[in-house]
Amino acid sequence: MSTPTVASSTVATSTAEITATAQISESETDDARRKRLRTVVAASLLGTTIEWYDFFLYATAAGLVFNTAFFPDQSSFVGTLLSFATFAVGFVVRPIGGVVFGHIGDRIGRKRTLALTMVLMGVATALMGVLPTAAQVGILAPILLLALRIVQGFALGGEWAGAVLLAVEHSPARRRGLFGSIPQIGLALGLALGTLIFALLQVVFDDDAFLAYGWRIAFLVSIVLVVIGFVVRLKVDETPAFTEVEELAQQSSAPLKEVVLPPHTRNTLLGLLARWGEGSAFNTWGVFAIVYATSTLHLAKVPVLVAVSIAALVMAVLLPVSGLLTDRFGPRRIYLVGMFAYGVSVFPVFALFGTADLLWFTVGLVVVFGAVHALFYGAQGTLFAGLYPTNVRYTGLSVVYQFSGIYASGLTPLILTALIGAGGDTPWLAAGYLVLTAAISVVATALIRQRDLYL
Repeated sequence: MSTPTVASSTVATSTAEITATAQISESETDDARRKRLRTVVAASLLGTTIEWYDFFLYATAAGLVFNTAFFPDQSSFVGTLLSFATFAVGFVVRPIGGVVFGHIGDRIGRKRTLALTMVLMGVATALMGVLPTAAQVGILAPILLLALRIVQGFALGGEWAGAVLLAVEHSPARRRGLFGSIPQIGLALGLALGTLIFALLQVVFDDDAFLAYGWRIAFLVSIVLVVIGFVVRLKVDETPAFTEVEELAQQSSAPLKEVVLPPHTRNTLLGLLARWGEGSAFNTWGVFAIVYATSTLHLAKVPVLVAVSIAALVMAVLLPVSGLLTDRFGPRRIYLVGMFAYGVSVFPVFALFGTADLLWFTVGLVVVFGAVHALFYGAQGTLFAGLYPTNVRYTGLSVVYQFSGIYASGLTPLILTALIGAGGDTPWLAAGYLVLTAAISVVATALIRQRDLYL
């Protein structure tokens, strides 16, 4: 008996996906379909909101708390660098989690895998809230912080891809762009929630009380959020596409191998490059901008956190618009246009930051982070999900998103901090780097061929 080739397996899985979608549409009543889609939306949105809240809570704390609580013997500049270094470690570990959970998700399904990632993330984040500081246990404090950050990164490695697939593979064929934008909303809401809670805590507590114990409340809140999210995710059905592949016994035995070998090699490489601009953009405006505004521009912490939250909420509102545009014009085109607009906007936004005026700082963030970022980010999930067939899609999506996260996301605050230092506290070298990442993403996206997409 001959072994099926990769090409034949790809055709089979694509056919299975179409068949599964058709069968669902024919057998479901309108009420059942609406109920299923509401549960899918809730599970995708709530789950990603909680996961990103947990992950980026660390990012906010890195420049406001951890640089002094866990690295107190260093200068302010060095302490911030070390704090961002532990932040970057989370991104280095994410590809490992992406490969592990991608394999699990392609073997046992999206639903159960996502429940596991949420529990791991929630436990790690809650434990950060009870960590002793360097003043209490010395060198052990940053070691424990680093260990929990590693667990966070490992868990998130499997989260994003699974949440996107949960939405996209459940979606009606003509609404894949809209449904693919839903998990992206969770990222914006998670960031907004984290920054707003930190802003609130800094208002409620004075500086000494906040640094002593106030910041811990934000991390401990994660316990409640995770329980709610876990319950909701258990209620969602497995995606019809995976169910069909499972029934036909077409799961890949080595999805990672298939992702990096032909015929998927080209899509994987282009996906890794296409995400460079987006990854660097998010951690610039959602993470680095907070430290830049408070340390270099000398703006007050609470108004800066509120400004970032406002921009994130604007993004959350506009992401479904990007999803609708994706359904109308295609994910590749929308992502390309959005990334080009981002590259054009970088220097003007840093010029607005240079006024050191809170109003213009907020305007710049809302434009580049709230509006422009929403345009390409809403199309991203659907675009990258389309790079792979169902049987290797979880792994492929995880590889593209998480491996690119090392150079595109995790290192960005470090790179920008170093470039601003090299530029004599001016942002123009850093701005040039960001424009370069956008240009790379534009070229890579333009090279993705429509005939090579599976959705």
